[in-house]
Amino acid sequence: MFHLFQRDGALIRGVPSFFLDTLSTHLLPASLPARFSLCPMPQTIILSLETPAYGGETIGRLPPDENGRRKAVFVPYALPGERVRVHLVEEKRGYARAELLEVLMPAPERIPPRCPHFTHCGGCHYQHIPYEAQLHLKTNLLREQLQRIGRIAEPPVQPIVPSPEPWRYRNHVQFHLTADGQLGFRAPRSEEVIPIQKCYLLHPTISEVWPHLEIEPLPGLERVALRVGDDDDLMLMLESHDPQPPEFSVDFPLSAMYLGPQGRNLLAGYPDQQISVLGRTFQVSAGAFFQVNVPVAGQMVTHVLEHLPLDTHTTALDLYCGVGLFSAFLAERVGRLIGVEENPWACEDFTVNLDAFDHVALYEAPVEMALPHLREAHPQVVVLDPPRSGVGRDTLKELLALQAEVIAYIS
Repeated sequence: MFHLFQRDGALIRGVPSFFLDTLSTHLLPASLPARFSLCPMPQTIILSLETPAYGGETIGRLPPDENGRRKAVFVPYALPGERVRVHLVEEKRGYARAELLEVLMPAPERIPPRCPHFTHCGGCHYQHIPYEAQLHLKTNLLREQLQRIGRIAEPPVQPIVPSPEPWRYRNHVQFHLTADGQLGFRAPRSEEVIPIQKCYLLHPTISEVWPHLEIEPLPGLERVALRVGDDDDLMLMLESHDPQPPEFSVDFPLSAMYLGPQGRNLLAGYPDQQISVLGRTFQVSAGAFFQVNVPVAGQMVTHVLEHLPLDTHTTALDLYCGVGLFSAFLAERVGRLIGVEENPWACEDFTVNLDAFDHVALYEAPVEMALPHLREAHPQVVVLDPPRSGVGRDTLKELLALQAEVIAYIS
């Protein structure tokens, strides 16, 4: 998602997320496991659903209570206008959550999901509607949230730029392990790992290799990640709390890195990959973040550059700059660029990727610690692409204290 703000805080442009999480079926199995904390008195009820909510849920209403209030019920994998049978699994003072059991009256746009793991694995939310309908739904959600939460009466939300490829686009995946060593994803709102046999979002090279991986569920092993770079170069990353790397052998042409509490240990191949965006090649090390949809990464860079006032007199900040994706293109257009990143491996990559520019500086520190020291730089433009957790309130205050003319927030 790209937002562009003027100094007075008014949103002047917003484009919903390029993120594609593509996901229930017309009739869902009644044996869907409950993955939420149970209500004191679990109930199965029938609801008529009204409005969409963030994260693939749709809102229905319980019958009026003694005060005439109708509590909102959030139902996943359902659509506005549907009549559904649900199981209440969590009830709070102001709202409730339910598990979808059966669609009694489907919406016209409902389609069968492509993936057999849909509704069980927590990776996708919208496979039960066509991609074009997903874009329309997300556009309306963004507009509604800017009105309701942002208090912007008429948010100028622009049409979504669709992903060139809605399937098989992810160049990076993180698996968790079941107790017996099967690779899988976490269930919705749960720590339970659901073993999977197929994922239609993964790059073909990853899909070809991962089913053949045999990973022993060693103590401390948290995640198993795969990332594909240029020329289908593949890297395996094992993330663990155990400081001792495991014995390792591989029959595939890939690199492998162990990411432990004491740093990285190269198990096979090379410690980094090359990933190209808009004709520029980036070094990306194991443990450093890079956009998972490379074609869309290029679209985001192009969009940012088209809407920022950049010239050789501009000082720009790139917060959460990672390996320098946005910095590399900004540096060609500004007089001074300062990046801020705390991941040490990403910082090493940034130094390599921006080596050709002598007007670029890098702060290796958390953004919230670096911002107070950057006021004297008087940046006119700030670009930030924070992690999924977003930006904390105190960090936002420091960001506004910079009094930059334009802030571009990518999420």
